[in-house]
Amino acid sequence: MPYSTIRYQVTEGLATLTLNRPDVANGFNIPMCEEMLAAIEETAQNDQVQFLKIEAAGSIFSVGGDLVEMKRAVDEDDIPSLVRIAELVNDISFALKQLPKVVIMVTDGAVAGAAANMAVAADFVISSTKTKFIQAFVGVGLAPDAGGIFLLSRAIGANRASRLAMTGEGLSAEKALEYGIIYKLVEPEKLEKTVQQILKKLMRGSINSYMAIKQLVWESQFKGWESYRRLELQLQERLAFKEDFKEGVRAHAERRRPVFKGK
Repeated sequence: MPYSTIRYQVTEGLATLTLNRPDVANGFNIPMCEEMLAAIEETAQNDQVQFLKIEAAGSIFSVGGDLVEMKRAVDEDDIPSLVRIAELVNDISFALKQLPKVVIMVTDGAVAGAAANMAVAADFVISSTKTKFIQAFVGVGLAPDAGGIFLLSRAIGANRASRLAMTGEGLSAEKALEYGIIYKLVEPEKLEKTVQQILKKLMRGSINSYMAIKQLVWESQFKGWESYRRLELQLQERLAFKEDFKEGVRAHAERRRPVFKGK
C-alpha cells in the first residue's frame, strides 16, 4: 500500500519502518497509526523478511500523541478520535510483541508517550546518548497507553514503572540501559554502524529460533494482555472526557503549567 506518514522499504531480509512526520515531532495521528499497523502486517506476511527496524526522521523520535491533533479534538469536542488513537497505539505495541520477526528500534532524541512504550515492546532498542524516554501522559491528565504499564512493569518492575508514569520524569539513555530497556547505547555518530553490526550478528542466526523464542516469551509473560488492553482503553476513554485532560492539552498549547482540579 502507499504510505504518506511513514516510509517503508525492504532490503535483503530487512524491513525498515521510518516515522516520517518530523514537522509535528512524529506525533501519532490516526493515519500514521493505521499505516504503521499495515507495515507491521506487511512484514509479517513477507516470508523474505526476517527483521523489522523502526526509526524516525528528524531530531525527535516521537512525542507520542500528536499534540496538534489533541488540541483540535479538544476544541472541536472530538474526543472519540483521540480514543481511537489510544486503541491503535495499543494495537501497534501488541502487534510488535506478537510479530514472528525480530524487531529492532533505533532511537535518537526524545521518545515520549506511546512511542516510549512501543520501544519496550521491541526486541532490541539501540539508542544514542541523546535519547530520553518520557512517560508524558500525566502531564495532560492521562494514563499510559500502548500497553505501557503492562510492558514496563514486566521490563523494569512495577514500582519503577508506576513511579515513571506518575511523575512523568524523563528516563535518561544511561538509566534506560541500566534498567534493561536499551540493548546498546552509543554516541550519535556511531548509531548506524552499531545497528549494522548487530544486524550482521543476528543474521547469522536462525529465524526459526527467534520465532520460537518470541512465542515462548509471549506465552510466559504476555498472555494476559488481552484483558489488560480492554481495561487500558476503558480508563483512557474515561480520562479523555475529563476536564483535567482538556486543561492539560490547552496548557501545553499555551506553554503554561496545567491546573488540574480532579474533574
